[in-house]
Amino acid sequence: MHYFSTKRNSPNASFREAVLQGQASDRGLFFPSDIPKKSRDFIANLKRRSNEEIAFEVIRPFVNDEIPEAELFEICTETVNFPFPLVSITNSILALELFHGPTLAFKDVGARFMSRCLQFFSQGKSRKTIVIVATSGDTGGAVAAGFHGIEGIEVVILYPKGRVSRVQEMQLTALGGNVTTLEVRGTFDDCQSLAKTALADAEFTGKASFTSANSINVARWLPQQFYYWIALKNWDGEPPIFSVPSGNFGNVAAGLIASASGLPARSFIAACNANDVVPRFFEMGEFEPRPSVATLSNAMDVGDPSNFERVLEIFGRDVSRLKEVLTAVTVSDTETQETMKEVFEKTGYVLDPHGAVGFRALADSLASQPSERGIFLETAHPVKFESVEGVIGNYEVGSDIAANLNNGKKKSIEINPDYNEVREILSKLI
Repeated sequence: MHYFSTKRNSPNASFREAVLQGQASDRGLFFPSDIPKKSRDFIANLKRRSNEEIAFEVIRPFVNDEIPEAELFEICTETVNFPFPLVSITNSILALELFHGPTLAFKDVGARFMSRCLQFFSQGKSRKTIVIVATSGDTGGAVAAGFHGIEGIEVVILYPKGRVSRVQEMQLTALGGNVTTLEVRGTFDDCQSLAKTALADAEFTGKASFTSANSINVARWLPQQFYYWIALKNWDGEPPIFSVPSGNFGNVAAGLIASASGLPARSFIAACNANDVVPRFFEMGEFEPRPSVATLSNAMDVGDPSNFERVLEIFGRDVSRLKEVLTAVTVSDTETQETMKEVFEKTGYVLDPHGAVGFRALADSLASQPSERGIFLETAHPVKFESVEGVIGNYEVGSDIAANLNNGKKKSIEINPDYNEVREILSKLI
């Protein structure tokens, strides 16, 4: 297996090369040349496999032999060493809780896997590795935690000023050391554009190894398949509908490639907020990026979702085939708040704003399919969002980690969305 660029104007890459480059030289996204099919035996015996065994079997064909099996198994073990519970909310709707990792968000899976792959590939290298990540909320915290203190690797995080929650900002800015955090006076799309420009800057890439830790990077994106398979391990009945809160579309793209590999799934819903580029594409047939708008579900505030390129690749760019498997819907902030309040009052379950978007999209879909059941991805702990208490009132946090999130001193550099300012900072790290 090799990896090609979605723009098809750069050389193919091995898994190692794709991880170290992050982005193809033509600024496309790397995509695997084959989607490996899982055996009937693997699917039939999911319940008898450990989470680390599932993760190892899922990722092994994508890695080829570029990481020895013993090391790869250890990487998978460290990646999924926290719970991924399925929690019943109603008779037909279950939450897949992905916030039990160190930074209380689903991004912990990809960040932990990638950091360990990059550490393995960096052994014995004389050049420093610079990891660049743009974040709309949770990615940066997970990457900071995953890479903090790793020798020979510098991490640069860009986040939009005033558009992340207090807890998210603390996780982005409190570590210091080999983690440099840039507070950008702009949007997530500005941050992503700056990161992509840095990755393509020939002057810097000739002096150090530059790579991305966004879901641009295959080592961040592909392991997100793990928890879909783990969910099915704990599922009984006919294949579920998966409702995925969607911003940059890496998470739903991972679910769709798992489905193409054989994951038993009825269908997928891309649950979006007011940043509705993909729902409009499904309706109008034109993919038209536009500036992102701020919403309650801030980690999904993406006006140009780059991973939609991978979604199209999974279906051979045949939109009619894609629509047979995926629907895309928009949930407003008003509907998000109503959902959070209603679910809490009826069930006692506390949704974060992103999970509420996923729940609402799934509930609306099931209203016309009463015989179906589904899973929505609860992607972050509600304590990370001040808006939750404003909507439902006081609630029990229920997490020792969450109780300690107020500690730490902010360490960030405020900049304009100007690449010259980024270049000046990067030049001091090389």
